[in-house]
Formats: sequence, C-alpha cells, structure tokens
Amino acid sequence: MKIRSLFLLFCLTGVLSVKAQTRQQPNIIFILADDLGYGDVGVYGQTKILTPNIDLLAREGTKLTDFYAGAPVCSPSRGVLLTGLNTGHATIRGNMAIKGGLAGNKGSDKIRRAGLLPQDSTIGDLLQRSGYTTGLIGKWHVDGFDTLATPQRHGFDYFYGWLVSYPQTYASTYWPDTWYRDGKLVAVPQNQNGQKNYYTSEIITDDAIRYLAKHKKSKKPFFLMVNHSNPHSPLDAPHNTIYEGKDWTSDQKTYAAMVTYLDSSVGKIRKYLIESGLDKNTIVIFTSDNGPRSEPTTSLTAVSDFFHSSGPLRGYKRDVTEGGIRVPMIVWNKNRIKSDAVSHTPGYFADILPTLAGIAGSPKGFRTDGANMYPYIINPNAKAQDRFLYWEFFENGYVQAVRYGKWKAVIVKGKLALYNLDSDIHEDKDVADGNPAVVKSIRNYLSTCRSESPYWPLN
Repeated sequence: MKIRSLFLLFCLTGVLSVKAQTRQQPNIIFILADDLGYGDVGVYGQTKILTPNIDLLAREGTKLTDFYAGAPVCSPSRGVLLTGLNTGHATIRGNMAIKGGLAGNKGSDKIRRAGLLPQDSTIGDLLQRSGYTTGLIGKWHVDGFDTLATPQRHGFDYFYGWLVSYPQTYASTYWPDTWYRDGKLVAVPQNQNGQKNYYTSEIITDDAIRYLAKHKKSKKPFFLMVNHSNPHSPLDAPHNTIYEGKDWTSDQKTYAAMVTYLDSSVGKIRKYLIESGLDKNTIVIFTSDNGPRSEPTTSLTAVSDFFHSSGPLRGYKRDVTEGGIRVPMIVWNKNRIKSDAVSHTPGYFADILPTLAGIAGSPKGFRTDGANMYPYIINPNAKAQDRFLYWEFFENGYVQAVRYGKWKAVIVKGKLALYNLDSDIHEDKDVADGNPAVVKSIRNYLSTCRSESPYWPLN
C-alpha cells in the first residue's frame, strides 16, 4: 500500500512538472535570412541547392505556405517585423527616404534614410516588459543614418553586429574586420588587414551559441534574433566545394554555397538546443526578409532564375507581386509545435509582434496592424477569418498590394489588378472586371488603410 502511494505521488509530481513546464514562458529564437526566396529552400520546392537543416526544421515543425514579409526590400520589411505596423503606418517605408531623414553615403551616392524613432516600440521592448532577456546578432538595418537608433535603444539588452550608422561595420563585405558590440566597436581579429578567415554567417552562429550557453540556466526566458546577411549581394562565400562538380557558373556555385552556409547555421543552432536541453522550451522561427535578389549578374542567366528562387511565384525583391514578398516561414518546437504540419493561413511580418506577445503571455495594450498567428501555428488546420494584409512601396513609383483571403490586389498608379491566388498563384490573369464586389471591398479598405508619411509623401 505504501509503495502504491509513493508511485501515485511520483506520477502526480511528474504530471504537475509537465504542466508547470508548459505554463513557463518559452524561449524564442528568431532566425532571419536576407533575400532568401520562397523557392530557395528544399521544402518549398528547391531541387538544386541543399538545405537539409532547414528542411529538417520543417519536418519537425510547422511550415506556413502563405506567409509574407513586411515589404519587398530590407529596411521597411524589418521595420514592420520589429514594430508590428505595416508600411501604411510604419516609420520606415523604404530603404531610402524621398524627403527628410538623415543624409549619408551609399557607395559613391548621396542618399537619405529614415530610421526608427525614439517613440517606435518594438518586439524587443514588448518582450522586455514581459520578463524576457533580449538579444540581437547580425543585421539591424533600421537605424538609417541615426547613430542613436541602435538595438539597445529599442528593446535589446545585447547586440553584436553591424549598423548603417557606423560605416566601419557596414556589411558591404562578408568578412568584417570590426563589428559593433553593446555600444563599442570591437575588432574581428581573423579579418584584420584584409584577411578572410571568419565568414559572417559563422561569426553570427558562433555568437548565437555563446548567447544560448550563457542564458541556458537563467531563470528568465530569452528572446534572440539571429539576423543573417546570407544570401544578400555581393556574391561571396568562403568556398563552394560542395558544388564544385556542378556544371554551373561561378556565380551560381557561390550563391548556392551562401544558402548552404545559412542552412548550416540553422543546423548548428538546432543541434546545440537539443544537446543542451533547451529544445524542450525554445520555439525557433525561421523566415526571410523579402523575395530573392533581382539584380542581374555577370552570368548569362540570372542566379535567381537559374535556381527558380521565386518558386511558382511571379516577381523578385522590389516587387509587390508574390515573388517579392511571399517568404518561407517555419516554426519549430518538439513540445508545442506539431511535426510535419502545414498551415495555409495567410500572415505577414506585422503579425510577428502580436504572435510573440501571444507566445509570451505579454500584457495587452500594444499597437499593431497584425494578428496573433500562434493559434493557427499550434493548430495548422484551424480556419482563420479572412482579413486584409497591406503593403506599399515607392522605389519604382508608388504601388500598393492587398491580400484578402484568396484574393490579391496590386495597385499601380491607381489601377487595380485582382488575382485569385487559389487558381492563379503566378498572378497572370486579372479578374477585377468579373469581381466588382471584391474590388469595391478592397477599394473601401484602401481608403482608410494608411496614414501620410513625412519621409515618403505621396505628393
């Protein structure tokens, strides 16, 4: 009888322990690729470039098929991700400002940029208030030329990476000799004097694992952003031995190697989480900041076209068609996230802030244009109510895009083209004339969906 009582007590203690663990705030790692196309990953259709670790993440987690970046280029997309406001309301709506902002150089060109303002609240701020220790490693790119718009002033306790506002760290090279750590420029000894011994993706990965080791026994949960530069231009990688036997151009081999180095980083982080036991209460999110590169290369065939980096989608980076903004999105945790699951619920970067708030149990009261996607991640078969997703962009003239359920609208110079993504994912057939009610609903939304920007005025 006594033995039976002890056994029941042991079982009850185990159950309570599991329940306590599921109530505990999970750690969150957000891995962000740069210019990685929807079709650059094996589980999204890539057949030439090897991405075994990202593919494994998807097989052990949930893959989202209809997820979008915040914009078709870097700075505004990351601004949407960080603030939860789409480009109709966000401070940053382009890489270069049309008016105002701060002046600086991009190569030999004089340009103006707008960065995050002091009043812009971020996911870092939100998670700090929710009891998290926060860190960011790699690319920030929302500072414009403002030396005060650093991660530490926008919710991140720790930062190691590069800033536009500190040209010494600017990532025009994949072999930086100095980076910015917690308010100070620090040397990267392996890359001093023009040496190339420490590749950016490896610098980021090693520092991420050091961060995880430091915080693995902390009583506070952590939020870590791992912001890669791969596979953004310029084409550069330590070697492309894995693809040397391929009958490809040098550019194609290098691009494939850049993606594979990114994939290797994902694998190393996943491996460390499992070996350290952090995997039990750490959610990993993997995505990209916009569609694949659009600039021509010295090769006869553009790299993106050769690899079908946009997959079945039309367009590239800088386009508001699907190829410019739809991105891979994978969420992984063996205890909380279903394995080998697929969610078709549309979502975008404005949803990240409310989604992380839902995961962390954050207090309400934050401003966002997004919605909490977590219920549709843990239950991929759940049916979400149709809602409007919105983008605007200025580099090639003012354009807008709207997703509403199966419908996608692209508005150029006031003319609206409508596509049924269920039957026309490549956006080839404009069906606006045959769907006046849908067009009217989208037009009504467009009349109220944005506010004027001092940096990107419409006039």
